[in-house]
Amino acid sequence: MGFFLETVIGGLMSGMLYALVALGFVLIFKASGVFNFAQGAMVLIAALAMARLSGWIDAWLGGASPVLANLLAFALAALFMWLVAVLVERLVLRHLVNQEATTLLMATIGISYFLDGIGQILFGSSVYSIDVGMPKDPVIIMDAMFDGGVMVNLEDLTAAVVAAVLVAVLAFFFQYTTVGRALRAVADDHQAAQSVGIPLNRIWVVVWTVAGLVALVTGIVWGSKFGVQFTLSTAALRALPVVILGGLTSVPGAIVGGLIIGVGEKLSEVYLGPYVGGGIEIWFAYVLSLVFLLFRPQGLFGEKIIDRV
Repeated sequence: MGFFLETVIGGLMSGMLYALVALGFVLIFKASGVFNFAQGAMVLIAALAMARLSGWIDAWLGGASPVLANLLAFALAALFMWLVAVLVERLVLRHLVNQEATTLLMATIGISYFLDGIGQILFGSSVYSIDVGMPKDPVIIMDAMFDGGVMVNLEDLTAAVVAAVLVAVLAFFFQYTTVGRALRAVADDHQAAQSVGIPLNRIWVVVWTVAGLVALVTGIVWGSKFGVQFTLSTAALRALPVVILGGLTSVPGAIVGGLIIGVGEKLSEVYLGPYVGGGIEIWFAYVLSLVFLLFRPQGLFGEKIIDRV
């Protein structure tokens, strides 16, 4: 029983990491109706900015205050992601107002490759580390209940808490703020939103800035755990099944989908893998998302679209 709980907890923690990436997809789609294929590149360039800026500032301070260096680096990296949002709106999105969804999707693919390239130019292509003080050592819990106890990774637990806080803040932002309601109106109909005085260009800057901040937090968590390297941009591919499962328009759905996939991957690999030669963890999420596309394409919490003619 202790091993089973340890596997489940490990799956929950992995699922929260997936959910952090999925939040960026959901945020932009919910607010603008655009599937942002560049979210992985945004996580990468945000993590690169944080890693390099913290290193430069720490060297400038002579290593006297790593905490101050991290705080300044986070503020500058957030400013950098706001600049990215402004450039994306000015150079791309404002020229594609009321275009088809396919056109906007192709634009985000172009943005993805551009961010990959500019990240390498500005910050280099080496593997960097991020140290923001997240605990690395695992702890043993429930040792009185189970022989040997249950091992929990504190770093993953910290990531889970961060993801939960982000979901709460974003849910409040969309439901109870004027800007959040304006974002939902823009997602429903660009022309109608403009006709009632909602400034589309300003709204898109806001949503891409918020998505950039989510990408920054995600990049810090992933970079602290795995290091910052260019393969980080492919983390978005791991989050696609999470988005399909939870629903493209649901912020809580990103978390629930991540948890389901994280636990499902671990349990299937541990208990079914030995019978089929292993490797289930690699394709489990994609098979599960395919099943949902066949029987519930809007996901668990997504909005079902009904067209009336």
